[in-house]
Amino acid sequence: MRVTLAQLDIQFGDPDANYDQVEIAIQKAMEQTVDVIVLPEMWNTGYALNRLNVLADDDGQRTLQFLSQLARQFKVNIVGGSVAVARDGHYYNEMLVVDRQGELISRYDKVHRFGLMAEDQVITAGRTENVFTLGDVSAMGAICYDIRFPEWLRKQAARGPQVIFVSAEWPTSRLPQWRLLLQARAIENQAFVVAVNRVGSDPENDFGGQSLVIDPLGQIMAIAGAHAQLVTAQLDLDQVKHVRGQIPVFDDRRPELY
Repeated sequence: MRVTLAQLDIQFGDPDANYDQVEIAIQKAMEQTVDVIVLPEMWNTGYALNRLNVLADDDGQRTLQFLSQLARQFKVNIVGGSVAVARDGHYYNEMLVVDRQGELISRYDKVHRFGLMAEDQVITAGRTENVFTLGDVSAMGAICYDIRFPEWLRKQAARGPQVIFVSAEWPTSRLPQWRLLLQARAIENQAFVVAVNRVGSDPENDFGGQSLVIDPLGQIMAIAGAHAQLVTAQLDLDQVKHVRGQIPVFDDRRPELY
């Protein structure tokens, strides 16, 4: 599986500009052969939470149509990061995943809301898991703060996904923890981690990028800098089978105790 991480500088409260730059990024990524393109968290609006009444995507329809059209055009799977969505009088931080045919294959509302960025005051928490299949590859998706809850990822990883996709707006001040947490999630779940962070700033935070691809042993395969860029890596999925065969942690779990 060949993956491209689209590390973007999200324009605060400007969906039109953000849809435009995502389209440009996907067009640029497809100048080479790519199987999956991954976007960052809340890329349509940034954390303009006090304006979601006018900015949030109504039931995610604009985003879904947008991603589906690009997926069909370029014959590429898109892990659509997450966007601010309005639905049934609530706002959600929602990940949309579409396949090469432009079909929606997963829709996930962020389960863990980050209080330090006021998500708990505006965003409604999700309640469902996010395991899906891209072609013949089992995968799962998480959003930013979710990675601080290993029990949540492990519950889903027990279903066998080989790749964990993570989309984030992770502030610069906590980037050392970003790397360590992602490496731990890769090691304990014996899976590749493909994690996209944003760059730039909003009125309250600075974001330093460092999007990462990590192998099932926790080794960093690729890491971005602190500027907008595309990062591409080739995942040898046989490595997952090899690592899981060496140390069968999923077979040795004691779920009756924890």
